[in-house]
Amino acid sequence: MSRRNELVEKLDLLPHPEGGFYRETYRAVGEVSAYGGMRNFSTAIYFMLTPDTFSAFHKINQDEVWHFYEGDPICVHMISPEGAYSKVLLGKEEGMVFQYVVPGGTWFASEVIGSDFGLAGCTVAPGFDFADFDMPSRATLIDRYPEHKEVIKRLTRE
Repeated sequence: MSRRNELVEKLDLLPHPEGGFYRETYRAVGEVSAYGGMRNFSTAIYFMLTPDTFSAFHKINQDEVWHFYEGDPICVHMISPEGAYSKVLLGKEEGMVFQYVVPGGTWFASEVIGSDFGLAGCTVAPGFDFADFDMPSRATLIDRYPEHKEVIKRLTRE
């Protein structure tokens, strides 16, 4: 069994709505009022990407902390609310980071850079809620940020 398949089975990963595989591992019991409703203090997931999957551009209100665990590097592409593009490489090689915070309100997408898989964890505080999740169409993002058309086309679904 490949390491990728072993981890999918061992960690009980499921397909994620934005691409890749995931499993929620933590949801704080306590709640706080945020973004027009009640949110758990914090949430955490395992998140795996493979060469045939990507996490499409989306945004949430909260900051999201990425933690690199294993496998090939993961590239997180970001477009700030003002339209500035940046990217970060999560991994264990020179110039890469093990941890990175995507600021709340930032459009972001991710892909594995390699031929097997990249395994990360994502922690959100206040906790993730689908009410805070926005994954627009390709056309909507291109209309907003035409200067980033190529990366948007590659990392969105119709």
